[in-house]
Amino acid sequence: MVVGGSWLYHGAPFLVSMAAMRSGVDLVYVAVPEKIATAVRSLSPSLIVLPLPDYKLTSKSLDRLEKVLDNVTAAAIGPGLAKGCEKGILKLVDILDEKNVGIVLDATALFRDVLLHVAGRKCVLTPHAGEFKRLYGSEPGSTLEERVNNVFEASKHHRVVTLLKGPADVVSDGFEVVVNRKEPLSAAMTVGGTGDVLTGIAAGFVAKGVTPMNAAVAAAVANGLAGVYAAHKKGFHITPEDVIEEIPAVLKRFDSVV
Repeated sequence: MVVGGSWLYHGAPFLVSMAAMRSGVDLVYVAVPEKIATAVRSLSPSLIVLPLPDYKLTSKSLDRLEKVLDNVTAAAIGPGLAKGCEKGILKLVDILDEKNVGIVLDATALFRDVLLHVAGRKCVLTPHAGEFKRLYGSEPGSTLEERVNNVFEASKHHRVVTLLKGPADVVSDGFEVVVNRKEPLSAAMTVGGTGDVLTGIAAGFVAKGVTPMNAAVAAAVANGLAGVYAAHKKGFHITPEDVIEEIPAVLKRFDSVV
């Protein structure tokens, strides 16, 4: 399930949803404000769109989400979501945890108070540098060594999995650190929306039962490779949709029937 979107950002939850679909999940519910639900629904027949009664995560919106949670194994929260949803996000996170639903938080859902609600839980946080500062109260650092140390310490202190997005992604659960170094062509991924793609892949892996740390690492690698594949075809002129279309080319080599 993807929860996000607002009057300005209807594309973000769509990109997350389609990336999750391409990661191999069976169904994706995308919950967006009802005023943009038709626009999102028109973008793909593959998605199950849940119109929410308000732009913010009010009690009415949470009630509507609870009706489908028995069918959900992971949720991505935050992309495109309006500001002022903090209380609703905290309540939703607690509800999801009670139902043992894995969580991926991004964008609007990354704020300091959420840390107390996700500590030690099945959750991945996916900040870029600015969101890292908002979330943890300090800069991630300018060098790779600083970013590795700061991501490790923040993850250890708050007992969370952090995926710091950047030219080299840094992932840590407070016990180990993995750095995902990318090819030069990955510079094309500065285009807006590729972070949403990453969130969708991570949520897809969590939905399939992968641990948060492994899901974060695998998503970082898969997203980076898909971006490079897209850039090989289109140079520095890619869109996030181009990255999504390359996800199967990255992942199909690992397909198996058990």
